[in-house]
Formats: sequence, C-alpha cells, structure tokens
Amino acid sequence: MSALAQRHGGGIIFLSLIVALLLTIVPLPEDLRLLRPDWVLLVLIYWAMALPHRVGVGIGWIMGLINDVLTGMLLGQHALAYCLVIFLTLKLHQRLRLYPLWQQAQSVLVLLALGQLLLLWINGMIGRPIHSWLYWAPSVLGALLWPVLFVLLRGLRRAFRVV
Repeated sequence: MSALAQRHGGGIIFLSLIVALLLTIVPLPEDLRLLRPDWVLLVLIYWAMALPHRVGVGIGWIMGLINDVLTGMLLGQHALAYCLVIFLTLKLHQRLRLYPLWQQAQSVLVLLALGQLLLLWINGMIGRPIHSWLYWAPSVLGALLWPVLFVLLRGLRRAFRVV
C-alpha cells in the first residue's frame, strides 16, 4: 500500500476532532453545562478503536492540552486522562470492535468514568472538590450517545474511505 493511501482521510479525523472541541466550548446554560459529555474523548475513543495506527496516545495528549487551554483547566489534566483512556482503548480495541453497540456503550461508560475519576483526583489534589453526584452524568450521557456517535463517525469514515 502506498504512503498516500495510508494517509487518506486524515482531514476527516482532524475535522471531527475540531467539531468535538467546538462542542466542548459552545455556551450552554449552567444546568446543561453540568451534563455536557466529553466530546473530545468520545471522538478520540472512536478513532482509536477504528484506526489504532492513526490515532494514539500522542494525539490524545495533544487534544487534552488543547482542551485544557480552551476550557481554562489546569494544564495537562485532560492530557493525562486522555492518554490513559486512549492507551486502554488501544490495548482493548480488537475486543471492543467485536462487541455490539450496546456493549461498546458499556465499555465506553467505563472508559469515560475512568477519565473523569482521574480528573476528580487531580481536582481534589488542587483543592477543587466536587460535591454532587451530577459530576458523573457526562459519562452516562456520553455512553448513551455512543451508538449515535459511532454510527455517524463510521458513516463518515466509510464515505470518505478513511484508512
């Protein structure tokens, strides 16, 4: 396979990550902001599952740093969480791809909750404790949205022959 064929569709991956970043910073009312899923991590999980040779821990680190800058969080906290989640996704991608969508959504719930747990730990260390069970709602909502996001991104990947 030629080098050009191996790189085909990188723009779609980049565009999907940009859209995820935009969804992360779009203004929402305070009540809805607490429920916002981690769009960037959801898209990273999809691409790491679908194309593990194209999206890896390094991309997760970069996207985490960008997310930290855009959201005004402690620099590196999302980067660390994304690296850990993407590493686990890469280790399990062959198994996860075989699961039906409902079972993938359960696995994604665990991955998202693990990322949030790491963020909770970091926030606790710097003195920003969380006092509500709603902290975990974005992981649950992300898992519920996973089948729709999966079908949408798979359709884009197939339509643009991203390999």
